[in-house]
Amino acid sequence: MKAILRWTTGLLLATAATAVVAELPEAVVYKSPTCGCCASWVAHMKANGFRTKVVEQSDINAVKQRFGVPAQLASCHTALVGGYVVEGHVPASAVKRLLKENPGALGVSAPGMPIGSPGMDGPSQQPFAVQLFDERGRTRAFESYRPPYHW
Repeated sequence: MKAILRWTTGLLLATAATAVVAELPEAVVYKSPTCGCCASWVAHMKANGFRTKVVEQSDINAVKQRFGVPAQLASCHTALVGGYVVEGHVPASAVKRLLKENPGALGVSAPGMPIGSPGMDGPSQQPFAVQLFDERGRTRAFESYRPPYHW
């Protein structure tokens, strides 16, 4: 009887662990083959529970245009996560919030390459904001960050 109980408990724990991992969708990341900060952002996403697939593209601007990223919100890489576009060094916590709240938007962006954002290590961190954007290029504030960061 104890053996059956242990087996059942083990099965339930394994199922629960699988369900937690399965909650987050895969992040398909389009990046330049030569960009190191993009690889660091991918590592940040993995460390926060996302499965990732990297697609290297020599013409990253064509990817941004294809997925509707407004020019003023562009950064170095573009990802698709759970049906949303994630542009640049957006923290995993913001992506998780986006997926949880499911706003009527095309995606989010951390415009430019803010020093201190995930994947953009540097000697001095700077404040930055994550913008929500829609299909028409309209934006609104989604999250803002101030140093010190502890990703």
